Amino acid sequence: MPQSGHAFLPTRIRHGLRLSPFLPLSLTACQADSISFLHPAGTIAALQREWLIEIVIALAVIIIPVFVGVAFCLWRYRLGNRNAAFRPDWSFALPLEFLVWGVPATIVIILSLLIAGSETRHSPERQIGTAQPLDIQVVALNWKWLFIYPDQHVASLDTLVLPVGREVRFLLTSDKTMQSFFIPSLGSQIYAMAGMVTHLHLLANRPGRYLGENTQFNGMGFQGEKFTTLALLPDQFTQWAQHARTSPVTLNDETYRKLLKDGDDRQAMTDLGVKADTPDPMQPQGLSFSNVSDDLFRNIVSRYHGSSAHQGPMPQ
Repeated sequence: MPQSGHAFLPTRIRHGLRLSPFLPLSLTACQADSISFLHPAGTIAALQREWLIEIVIALAVIIIPVFVGVAFCLWRYRLGNRNAAFRPDWSFALPLEFLVWGVPATIVIILSLLIAGSETRHSPERQIGTAQPLDIQVVALNWKWLFIYPDQHVASLDTLVLPVGREVRFLLTSDKTMQSFFIPSLGSQIYAMAGMVTHLHLLANRPGRYLGENTQFNGMGFQGEKFTTLALLPDQFTQWAQHARTSPVTLNDETYRKLLKDGDDRQAMTDLGVKADTPDPMQPQGLSFSNVSDDLFRNIVSRYHGSSAHQGPMPQ
């Protein structure tokens, strides 16, 4: 959980100084957390902030006259003002009706058309750029996230590592309850459900350490279901992948069976016999896994479809 990352931040810095090849990475990981799309670190989050500003300005055209008009009417038609016209028989005025209903309706229609077009162009399932994206498979568990890097044959628990400047294609599923994957600084929010695979494309524009979390309330432990997102320069991402390949913890059936148990990343480390308080600048939260099978993600999804042809030896 992020709280643990804050707790050993000074120790991580000292450890990073001892790991001279990883010094740039450790310094990057020490940057302050960013938790809002108002300080975007990615292309999609920047678009969301732009849309928010445009919508607020457009709605101000409606809201500001309302507040000004309310104050004016209260002053104009106060009890002590004998000069204000009193028209008890008045019932309808076309210009006023158009002003009250027509202007807001026109603005809402314009905003809907603008946002609908942008939403279509930047759908989570659509690729952002033209270059080949990096694939990361995401498995939501109780109360932790497992990130699988199929091309690197490694995985990570509660630490998501991305290369800056390269688009990432997420394939998300759940092996427990329904969850909502969300990294505010990069722009996201998409559901992960058992037996289904959802897609999400993101692109980090600058290095940093960002908050990731589950925003779907799903019971006890929900409040602590957060993960660390590290956006690293490409060479630093390569170093991280090489570092993960040296992990003594392999992601086999026995390991995954322990990850399936309810509990956070620290509980999982305890179950796996890994010292939970060991500072690691390459893995600020959870732990990394080596020797990940190519079929792991597919087997997790296919277990919910009852097809023996695709079922792997995943535990129940």
